[in-house]
Amino acid sequence: MHSNTWLRRFSKLTCFSTLFLIFVGGMVTSTDSGLAVPDWPLSYGTLFPPMIGGIFYEHGHRMVASCVGFFTLCLAIWLWRTEQRRWVRNLGIIALLAVILQGLLGGLTVLFYLPTPISVMHGVLAQTFFILTIIIAYSQSVERQRYEVIEKGINSKFLRLLLGFILLIYLQLIFGAIMRHTGSGLAIPDFPTMGGYWLPPFNAEMVQRINVWQFEQNFEFVTLQQISFHFIHRLGALFIVIGICVLNLIGLQCYKDNKQVLRTIYLLDSLVFAQALLGITTVATMKAPVITSLHVVNGAAILGMAVLLFLRTAPISYHRLKESL
Repeated sequence: MHSNTWLRRFSKLTCFSTLFLIFVGGMVTSTDSGLAVPDWPLSYGTLFPPMIGGIFYEHGHRMVASCVGFFTLCLAIWLWRTEQRRWVRNLGIIALLAVILQGLLGGLTVLFYLPTPISVMHGVLAQTFFILTIIIAYSQSVERQRYEVIEKGINSKFLRLLLGFILLIYLQLIFGAIMRHTGSGLAIPDFPTMGGYWLPPFNAEMVQRINVWQFEQNFEFVTLQQISFHFIHRLGALFIVIGICVLNLIGLQCYKDNKQVLRTIYLLDSLVFAQALLGITTVATMKAPVITSLHVVNGAAILGMAVLLFLRTAPISYHRLKESL
């Protein structure tokens, strides 16, 4: 396969720019700046309003999103003109359509005053688009080109477990978005207990106990539904920790001679560990904006690293992949 160094570098730039965009989007929500600019596609009727207060976060998010959109357009055209593999060209077009849809959802979020369904879709699509950029970047990598010549050993059990783990992370990110956009981030304000309980009863007494704390902190009262959303997110985190432990037990044994796969597993371990600390710190700091946004972007990084691990351990051929699974 012909190697295009600049295309490879540009695909990586688009991927990392998307990760940065997720962080910037997290800052918008964390600082409650979603309606700091109430119009769209312009900002207060101009292309560049004064960058003060919440406008800095909201309009800054729009500028970064525009850059990522432009990168994606260039990438799609570049792939279509130079890439011989049809599936990669098509993936570039899908990524372009996804980033256009993402922009429209962002605009609708503002025009309809932050409706929860659209806001959640906006957040989830960002994660999906990030996965697309990772696959495209990997398709251009030197590693991928070498992989086509010499495929590494395939372990079906590990691949099935890894796919389940990726799905679990994706669902966790969905519930994380629901939690953020329903104001449930501090619906359970303590850790490791939950409303003072080790096993929460989800009754009126629990809601009352938490709302006493909310009143003391001058926060809005929460409902049982918000508490449930928060609990599901914590439960998902527990499942992910269990999942990464099982993944290590199998992966470290199956790929003990593959240093690149081992490094990827170790990086994934580090990100999951950091995510747990960031989640605890988010509660402890009562959702400090930077910590909360780092929690969001690190969640995306975990998803991305898990997808990269799958790409590094799965067979190249679609038919072989089906046989392996």
